[in-house]
Amino acid sequence: MGQQSGSGAILNTAGQPGETPPEALDQQVFLGRQPILDRGQQLLAYELLFRNGQIATGNRAEILDARHATASVIANAFTEFSISDALGPYRAFINVDREFLFSDLIEVLPKEMVVLEILESVDPTPDVLERCQQLCARGFSLAVDDVIEASEAYLQLLKFAEIIKVDVLNTEPATLPALIAQLRPLGKKLLAEKIETREQMTLCLNLGFDLFQGYFFARPTIIAGKKLNPSQLALLRLLGLLMADAETSEVEDAFKQEPGLTINMLRLTNSVSSGLSSRITSLRHAITILGRRQLQRWVQLLIYTDPGGEARTANPLLQLAATRGRLMELLAERVQPKNREFSDQAFMVGIMSLMPALLGVAMQEILAQLPVTPRVKQALDECGNQCDDQHGGQLGELLRLVEATEQTDPLATEEALRQLSGSHLLNVRQLGDCLAHALIWANNLGTDNTGT
Repeated sequence: MGQQSGSGAILNTAGQPGETPPEALDQQVFLGRQPILDRGQQLLAYELLFRNGQIATGNRAEILDARHATASVIANAFTEFSISDALGPYRAFINVDREFLFSDLIEVLPKEMVVLEILESVDPTPDVLERCQQLCARGFSLAVDDVIEASEAYLQLLKFAEIIKVDVLNTEPATLPALIAQLRPLGKKLLAEKIETREQMTLCLNLGFDLFQGYFFARPTIIAGKKLNPSQLALLRLLGLLMADAETSEVEDAFKQEPGLTINMLRLTNSVSSGLSSRITSLRHAITILGRRQLQRWVQLLIYTDPGGEARTANPLLQLAATRGRLMELLAERVQPKNREFSDQAFMVGIMSLMPALLGVAMQEILAQLPVTPRVKQALDECGNQCDDQHGGQLGELLRLVEATEQTDPLATEEALRQLSGSHLLNVRQLGDCLAHALIWANNLGTDNTGT
């Protein structure tokens, strides 16, 4: 199975809010996703990672029956839960073992949306090769997982794959060039998986890999010595003006100094204003129509986009930051109903929690430039070293819960939910529902479907 980490998610489809009845426990599926990127580090697909079990009861969500787990993903993610909305335009890689490979359940999958990822446990027997040939003829795309060698027997299976996933972590760097030399003549896309370091990424780029996946992308780290470019500095100054409730003319002047940012802002705000009779055509118009609250949110998100004006909403760090912000906001609305200030601050904490990874500077330095409230600062102040577990206050507790949903260990979510003040107002199903909506919101950034 591919490395289970990343811009993950826990989705719950076990019914309506309230206490979980015993008979519903088996219906709960916790679905994670890890981004798959191209050579430009743009998002192309997600590998879906799944467990079947119950959080908040002490039961580990272990996969005891691989076929049942895969079937649960299909039944819940592609039917009850609108996975097409959560995935957006990106394809989903789904792990397939031998038993499931021959199952009729494969036929219910939307072949244009999925890549069947054949696990390393599947031996390339004649019947397996015949089945792969049948699936290819029916229009399914195949990937082969965890490749570390290319024996003659295994090459027969690789011929049917659209994508070959090479296990970088468990392959000696010195042997990678020879392996790639064996695989390249097959004419397949090569995916380097389990990339954990910049050195591994550089090596794989130089070897000509087409796609990339692993902790290196899912857990962004601060790049030593990275400097803020002028547009990012301008956005931080602009964010400071908005948070200080500066005059509209000051905000507009700050934008005018950065034409690329102006173009980017108009693109994003036009998508939000799709319900209006006219499109936003100027910064002053955008400020007036959107209002300071919404404008501040878009500035926070713009920090994660290409400052040159190109809308790069497929940036995986933007996706993760946007998901965090929206999920924080939705959870805040449940633990403190009708407290709009608290939910606004929760959105800000979620977005800002990844700024150190993006900008390459410590959280303390970022906070020093922005007039954040003490409550927001308390939640973020311990994030200077890539966000440890010492977040403060209820906003910090919410951030810890949101970070736990990005892990594949259900006990992490269980513990974070138990420690949340006001956790009696939030159960696992509600958490999954909020996360589903946050994923959809983040995937719709830059389209005409983006909501608030």
